[in-house]
Amino acid sequence: MSSGSDVALPAGAPARPVEPEKVARVIAALPGADTVAELADVFGLLADPGRLRLITALLEGDEMCVRDLAVASGQSESAVSHALRLLRASRVVRVRRDGRHGYYRLDDTHVRLLLQLALAHVGHEREGA
Repeated sequence: MSSGSDVALPAGAPARPVEPEKVARVIAALPGADTVAELADVFGLLADPGRLRLITALLEGDEMCVRDLAVASGQSESAVSHALRLLRASRVVRVRRDGRHGYYRLDDTHVRLLLQLALAHVGHEREGA
């Protein structure tokens, strides 16, 4: 077993890991700083209850206009429009234009799966309590 001295450690890490080979594999597999920052932005967007209501409405309604999303989520059209702009900028939702109306939907199956997994996790936590 190696002493751990050949493992490139992040700044501020202890000098001697208990399992240096495992630590080396983990460090090699970690995503880059840009990816982590983008991921944190997406999770930050999902952390807002108002935006999360919109996303869950789109999960159920597939494609909806701003007015219908406002009614379904109990928010003003202005608040919904602002939230959708943020979600669109982070590629969580996309828009399809039809005349004067925009119809929003979840951007791809990854977003849908992420939300479905989170909902299942919350449901599982409730059942286990």
